[in-house]
Amino acid sequence: MPVICQFGGIIIEMYHRDHPPAHFHAKYGEYEALYAISTQHPLKGRLPRRIHAQVVAWARLHTVELEANWQRARQRVELQRIEPLE
Repeated sequence: MPVICQFGGIIIEMYHRDHPPAHFHAKYGEYEALYAISTQHPLKGRLPRRIHAQVVAWARLHTVELEANWQRARQRVELQRIEPLE
């Protein structure tokens, strides 16, 4: 699964040809959650509260890039890296 961003120990990934709705995977240590791109709400799994807040803040800043990567992933095209949260 391609890593599209890393920051603060958080790894953001997206699967090629993954199932709808459009989402990304966020991993932090032993935790993992799937987040809807359109709402930034977790669809499955959970992250510690502070990490969740960072992932949501990052996703809100990069919704357009995440949606574009979702389309690339559905077409099995190389995904673009996205800037980390600073």
